[in-house]
Amino acid sequence: MRAARLVTLILTAHGSVDPRSAAVTHAVAGRIRRLRPWLDVRPAFLEKAAPNLSDVLAGLPGPGIVVPFLLADAYHAHIDLPAVIEASGADVAQADVLGEDPALLSVLRQRLAERGVSPDDDGLGVLVVAVGSSSATANAHTASVARALGTGTRWVGTEVAFATGPHPGVDDAAQLLRAKGARRLVIAPWFLAHGRITDRVANYAAAQGISMAEPLGSHNLVAATVLDRFDALAAATVAA
Repeated sequence: MRAARLVTLILTAHGSVDPRSAAVTHAVAGRIRRLRPWLDVRPAFLEKAAPNLSDVLAGLPGPGIVVPFLLADAYHAHIDLPAVIEASGADVAQADVLGEDPALLSVLRQRLAERGVSPDDDGLGVLVVAVGSSSATANAHTASVARALGTGTRWVGTEVAFATGPHPGVDDAAQLLRAKGARRLVIAPWFLAHGRITDRVANYAAAQGISMAEPLGSHNLVAATVLDRFDALAAATVAA
């Protein structure tokens, strides 16, 4: 019998007052169910959306694995989630965040292609815009997305920009790419879903005449990345 049949996957996002954010979490949970129909998959949120993670943990029929629906391995993954899990007393373990997975980079490239971006555009500068963190390590990992995204292209360059927190900000990164010779800019949002922050970035992009791709959103490769994190921890638990 597969270990995955015995363990509930709790897909846990931070939560937002913007319903578009929760909609993506639920949509990805639905994709996971279609990819693996025998698996019990339950979406949950730390705050601002329902169902709350504490309530989901209280209602589990058995052991579970919390997979953070987060890109950055920062505060929410290291502080918030473990605190809720410990307080619940549930028989659950926490998997790794989604991080800078190559599958997610493939989705980001697809979102850029949907905006007409070609790897052969030698006049293009790409801004990978993400949420900044107080963790320098997390920010460095996010910056690696921009470097990986530009590999094998003829673009002028790629730069990471942080919509909140540390520098460079979006305008700083845009000016840097223009100084390098970029004749056209495009924003690649390193976000799982739309929300207030992406709206703010979109407003900036519209004012500056910069094209902006969609966030990663609901995609089978996003769902597969969640399953990879789940499977890795489930396998380790069985081996132990």
